[in-house]
Amino acid sequence: MGESNLETRSFLDEIRGFDKNSYLDLGHPLLNRMADSFIRAAGIGAARAVTREAYFTALESGGVDSDVGANKKHHRFPDLRGEDSRKSLEALVRRTGKESLQWGMAAGVYSGLTYGLKEARGVHDWKNSALAGAITGATIALTTEDNSHEHVVQCAITGAALSAAANLLTGIF
Repeated sequence: MGESNLETRSFLDEIRGFDKNSYLDLGHPLLNRMADSFIRAAGIGAARAVTREAYFTALESGGVDSDVGANKKHHRFPDLRGEDSRKSLEALVRRTGKESLQWGMAAGVYSGLTYGLKEARGVHDWKNSALAGAITGATIALTTEDNSHEHVVQCAITGAALSAAANLLTGIF
């Protein structure tokens, strides 16, 4: 065995093993699951924030109007047009960090709740997913600028519906 396992693994093997590998071992499956979900989703959230900003910057520099009809979409990072590039970079890092924390928190809370409910009830079904989705949706709603009662309830209902539907459709596809 001259070669180690790392040298013989292909990129496709890495993708296939992504779900099985754990980034951290915190000593308890619940903590491990929450931390892994947080790290993976935070990375996705950061990538999303940066690519969205690059998209809007490319549209604006190309002279394309990104506003749609009377419903104007606001630029997600208004501070990026700072007085100099240092302030713009600081605004990008601050906003990207906030969004990655939101994504990570959502994944960690949802993953932890589904695991805890499965352990408490002894079964993983759509009810666990719906409750975890509702609590996660409400939690995310509280981190936004509009954290009114109606917005929190709407996000909780949306989270419950999406996660319950995803759980029910898992066996179909």
